[in-house]
Order: sequence, then structure tokens, then C-alpha cells
Amino acid sequence: MAAGYIKPSAPAMARMARWQSCNGIISPKNLSNKLDSFALHRLTTSMNQPPHRICILGAGIGGLAAAMLLAAAGREVMILERAETLGGKARAMPPAHGITMLPVFEALFGAAAMPPLTRQRLLARHLWSDGATLDIVDGIQANADAIGRFAGPAASQGYRDFAARGQRYFEALQKPFIETHRPAATALSTNATMMRRLGLAALAPLWEGLAEHFAAPRLRQVFARAACCVGASPLQAPATLMMISHIEQQGVWQVEGGVMALVEAMAAHAMAQGATIRLGTEAVDIRLRGGRVAGVALANGEILPADAVIANADAAAIGAGLLGREAAKAVPALPANKRSFSAIIWRLKPRDMPAQSIFLPDEPTAEFTELHYRNRLATQPSLQISGGSTAMVMAPARTDTRPLPPEALTACAAAARALAAAAGHNFEFEDDVPQTPDDFTRQYPGTGGALYGQAAHGWSASFARPVARTSLPGFYLCGGGTHPGAGVAMAAISGRLAAERVMENRP
Repeated sequence: MAAGYIKPSAPAMARMARWQSCNGIISPKNLSNKLDSFALHRLTTSMNQPPHRICILGAGIGGLAAAMLLAAAGREVMILERAETLGGKARAMPPAHGITMLPVFEALFGAAAMPPLTRQRLLARHLWSDGATLDIVDGIQANADAIGRFAGPAASQGYRDFAARGQRYFEALQKPFIETHRPAATALSTNATMMRRLGLAALAPLWEGLAEHFAAPRLRQVFARAACCVGASPLQAPATLMMISHIEQQGVWQVEGGVMALVEAMAAHAMAQGATIRLGTEAVDIRLRGGRVAGVALANGEILPADAVIANADAAAIGAGLLGREAAKAVPALPANKRSFSAIIWRLKPRDMPAQSIFLPDEPTAEFTELHYRNRLATQPSLQISGGSTAMVMAPARTDTRPLPPEALTACAAAARALAAAAGHNFEFEDDVPQTPDDFTRQYPGTGGALYGQAAHGWSASFARPVARTSLPGFYLCGGGTHPGAGVAMAAISGRLAAERVMENRP
């Protein structure tokens, strides 16, 4: 096996075999044969032979989704991944991380089997220092009953109205915006049906919108977590993010083996269709001929011809020069004040807990004031525990201009532990040094550590997010920093949109 080409581990290949039916597309034997043929291809490829016509830079969810579709359509596809493993930002997701919008993945896999999935019953447990708890589950009626017990009958009805509003927002935006090539704001404003379903209240900040349904600040605090899903502040994010609650009520699915098992299955599917994946292979420049993309230059000096390049990378990193000057000109750099939040992540000594447990501070908005307006760690941060194995607090993405001092990290860890202890939970952190925004900056240069691309702050932010097609002919984008936004399903949609743009330009 030639170095740099992917060969899944024996356990991964066993999982793939188990997922497929007896007459499925792939088996460990024919997968190994296919991969060995890729190694032979690497030894014989030269500039005079037919090129890999489409190069996808990055083996994250978006890049793999694009590869699956393009390879199935008969295109020659090579994925180049700088790291030694697949997954991109999915590598940092804890095993308990679920996926939503299942039809997006069902459409990608078609008749091929996906990894086994389990629909989560308990979506998130919320805990406060005085011992109060509130579980949000899969079921609107059950949630309305629980909220009624928590805050009274008016709150129960407020939740039902909130759930209906989130559904209305999602149904209004799904086809004309989320799952299509992003139209301009002016074009959407002329869509009378959509605008009528949204209403002017959709343009208000999420925190203000939640006040229309919940008098209790703690209930607003719970449902304001929708903004945290995309690395934004609920004080600035638009009320349309209420649709995240509706999306979760359509199903949050636990993947057997975690999100990385989904990544492996996507890679296997793409390779079964003929795509090639090279790990430990860094692209450093986009080569042009006649004003359009003609190839990719690698860090080792190799030049790969290509008719199109899809960058599954953070747009901010590309704008900062990750892929050379021509790519940077096509993707403007993201100002630091437009970045989404970063995070600090600790590994925990494992314990039996729900998929998501969220410890919330007494003051519901102070955390976001410190993170967004003062660009510093919160004095009293919320603490998210995933599957009893990882702990996370939000952090500002300013490591290139305002690095976090060690004493701030120590104080943040102490505050997070104290919050959990007050609620009756004492956690043992296994990391003396956690993952910090500095680590994410090294992994994703030019981002300042931002994990979700551009922040969804203000109603117009969604229209400023980069789209699949850039101003450089033959150069495309996908990933969580690209339209339609952050999240596993959204990244997969962005890969589909990029693949469609490529095929539009070269049928």
C-alpha cells in the first residue's frame, strides 16, 4: 500500500461490512482490492495521463458528501486531506454527538446502507445550581407537560406556540434557502409566501423572540442554546434559529460508533464509486491556466491537474492565504469581529450521563456579553457535558489578537467545575491542558479558533456567508463555514450544493 492513500482499519472495515447487505456495494475484500488499485494508480500517474479532474481539499463531512455525489455521477474525484485521518472538525465531536435532518444523509447514501442509528429520546438535560432541572425530550407534548410542571400552564402553552413558530420558520426556509443555492436577500424579500410565513418578528434577535413565549428567564435560557449550536450569541442571532428546536423534534440520531463512523461510511461509499482519498497530503496553492483553475500544488512539490477544485476548508483560512494568493482573492478574509465562538474542551473520567447535559449559570445573558462584547472568557460560563466523557465551555475566537492567558483558563475550569458541583455533580478532568482556541487555530489557520465560520449575528448574516461558487472559475467551497451554515447536516448540504455547481459548469 503506497503511503498517503487511505486504507481503513480492520475494525472500520468490519463495521462497513456489517452495515452492508449481502448484495451491497462494498465488502472488506473488494474494498481492499480497490484500495490496492489506487496505490498502483499513484505509482503510474503522471502529468501526461488523464488527470484527477476534480480535487476536493479536505475530507470533512462537506468534502465527502461532494465526493459521493460527483463520483456517483462518473466524475474523476480525488480527496486530499492534510491530516492523517478523515473527518475534519468531526474528529473533535464526542461519540455522543447526534445528527439531525436524517433525509439529507439518506439521499446521499441512496440504496447503500448507513451505519446503524438510534433515535434519541432524551435530547438534553438542563441543570442549575439550586438543583432545578429540565429535560427536553423527543416529543412536543411531553415537553409541554414538563415545562408546565417547571413554570406553570402559561409556559406550557408558550412552548407549544414556540414549537409551532419554529416549524413555520423551517418550512418557510427549507426549500427556498437552506437546501438551495443561496439567493440574495432582495430575491427572498420578493417571495411573498415565504415572507408571509416568516413575518417581521423573524428578524428580531432570538432572545427577544423567546420573550414572546416564555416569561421565565430560565426557559429563555434553555431555548437560547439554539444560538450556541452555531457558535453565536442569542442576544444577536436572529429569531429564525427557533427552527433548530423543530429540526431536533424531527429526530436526533445517535450513530453507532459516533459521527466518525458516519465519516468512514461516507468515505467508503465515495471510494466504492471510484473516488480516491490521500491522507497526510497538504495543498498549498491553486494553479491557473487562462484565468481558471487548472490544478493543485502540494506541499511536497507535486502538481495535480484538475478541472475543478472544491475546498472543504474554513473560508476564513482560505481568505487568509491557506491556498495561495489566487484563492485568497476569491474568498475575502473574515474580520475578527465577524467570527463565531470557539471552545475549550476537556476529557472527563467517563460516567453514565445523558447525551447532552447542560449546566446553566444563574445569570442567563452575562456569559454572552463577556464572550461577544468583551472578547473574554465568561466569569460564570455554561458547561456542556457530552455523553459523560467530554466537557465544553464557549470561548472567544481571538487567539491571533488576544491570546487567552493561562490564568484565565485555570479560572474558567474552576468556575465550570463549581457550577456543576453546585448542581450535585463533581467531574474529574483527565486533561491537565485542555483543547483551547489556540489548538483550533493551529488546526484551522486564519480562523482565530472559530469553530463555526462566520457568526450568525443579525438577520443579514446568513446572506454574507460564502456560497459554493467563488469568483474564481473552477474554484468552489463547501463545509460548515459555507452556506447554509454550521452543523453536520448543513455541512453535508453544502457538499451537495458544491457538487451541483461543479456539474452545472461541466455537465
